[in-house]
Formats: sequence, C-alpha cells, structure tokens
Amino acid sequence: MNGRLVGYRTDARGRLVEEHAEAVARQRAEIGSVLRHFNLYPNKSALENVTPGPRKVRKMPRDHAEEIGRRLLQRVGLESKVDAYPVQLSGDQEQRVAIARALAMQPKLIMFDQPTSALDPEMIGEALEVMRDLATEGMTMIIVSHEMGFAREVADRVVMMDDDVVVEEGAPGDIFDHPPQERSRSFLAKSL
Repeated sequence: MNGRLVGYRTDARGRLVEEHAEAVARQRAEIGSVLRHFNLYPNKSALENVTPGPRKVRKMPRDHAEEIGRRLLQRVGLESKVDAYPVQLSGDQEQRVAIARALAMQPKLIMFDQPTSALDPEMIGEALEVMRDLATEGMTMIIVSHEMGFAREVADRVVMMDDDVVVEEGAPGDIFDHPPQERSRSFLAKSL
C-alpha cells in the first residue's frame, strides 16, 4: 500500500498490521463524534456547521450537502435555527447541531463523550431523547456518560470504568441489577 505509515492495528488473529494514512482516513470517515465541548465554528450558522464534512470528505455538491443539513437539523428539532449562530443557541441546541453534523457524514458509528455534561439539568432530557431516537433507529453508538438510567434503558452492552480500568462489562441487566464488583455496587447505589 502506498502512502505514509500512521500506525498499527491488530487483525483477527492478533497480528500487527500496518495502517496507512489513506486507510485511516477511510475508517475515520465512517465514524462520527459528538464531543463534550461541541466545537462548533462560532462564525458559521447551524447549517454551515453541518455541511463542511459532507462537502470536503464525501465530495458532495454544496446544494446536496445543504439539503441534507436542513433535513438533519429538522430531524433534531432545529428547523427554525438553520441560520442561527452558536452564540444564539442554548447548550442543548448546540449539542443537537453537533449531532446533526455527525449524522451528515452518514457514519456507521457515532461516539458521544459525556454528551450531557455541558447542559443544564432541564436540557438533559431533550438531548437524551435525540440519542434515544438514534438508538431506536439502529445507530451504533459508543456513549461515555454518567447518566446511568439512560445507559440502562438504551445500551446493549455496558462497560464501567474507574481510573481508566474496566471494572465491569456486560449486559445492562447484569451490570445494573447484579454488579459483581463492590466498586460498581457503590457507584450505582449513588447514581440510580
């Protein structure tokens, strides 16, 4: 494979395989992310924050990217905020723009890093509803969250970590109803 080497991965047999920039770029194009700090461009409208990925990575024409962007902003309940700038949006609305931006890439997977941490308590429910809808539609998601009730409701698999160490891993019912580790029992007793 031509291109510069950027790292290694392991194959199904556990052998190291070289990764090149082109392969990594193809893989990254299939993964969306919604970070704790939504990283919206402050000088761009909601629609302009959603369309750059499809235009640059997917080589989509501007009008098609904008059509998709408008549809996605409507899907997350922001059809009236298409022309609003981040400073004109609430934290929940900014998060929903970030979700629309991730969805615009038509990813196979979306990663959420503590998606409710920057939100007011009354906004958390609205944000979780958007993610709940994505789960219902079959979107594969990796969600880092302290919202245990939400995790219990939507997760297929739960991994609990403490100081970057996996403490528990399993089905939500097993983890939430009968956690074998004392650390998990203690945390869940305070969280649920």
